[in-house]
Amino acid sequence: MKNIATWTALALATTLAGCTGTAHSNRGLDSVHQPVVTNSVYQFDVAASGGELPPSEQGRLQGWLDAMGVRYGDRVAVEDPSLYGSSAAQATIRTMVERRGLLLSQDVPVTTGAVPEGHLRVVITRASAHVPGCPDWSSQSAININNATSSNYGCATNSNLAAMVADPNDLIKGASNDRSDPAASTRAIKTFREKPLTGAGSLQGESTNNGGGK
Repeated sequence: MKNIATWTALALATTLAGCTGTAHSNRGLDSVHQPVVTNSVYQFDVAASGGELPPSEQGRLQGWLDAMGVRYGDRVAVEDPSLYGSSAAQATIRTMVERRGLLLSQDVPVTTGAVPEGHLRVVITRASAHVPGCPDWSSQSAININNATSSNYGCATNSNLAAMVADPNDLIKGASNDRSDPAASTRAIKTFREKPLTGAGSLQGESTNNGGGK
């Protein structure tokens, strides 16, 4: 059986807000320069043998995950078209993904082509964000008769936010509450309060005799 590996990138652009009006007439405090979030979908097919993922396919998948640089913010899902499901193969893939600090997503995006018979498809959805049109100094030489904000207003703040956010999809709808963990949020305070002070122990005596005579 010929192994089939498919690499596909589907650009799915989602804008946070449209630019209503121009920067020359924006008299409010809401910047017309808003982040644009793009989701790219990558897919990789692995062959399952008897419902399990053989070592050779695990090596191929491991190499692909390394090449893709899977990181926090990526969503990894498995598409299994088999009638009864390859639970053992899925469990192996789940373990490989969890070693990278991620969890398998239950939402499988639309991919290109059908999954070959006897194969599973591993899908990575990766989001990126940027602010188009920045910097924008087009209004600097114009007469500001409308008392409008600068054409570059909001570029620095929104560009930095787009560059620093761990999961760009959070810019669209925010992080879900199911990811909040009170124990994680209070860990730093708990460590600060319970860790012994560095100077709490007794001082160590140290001889000043350098080996010379009395």
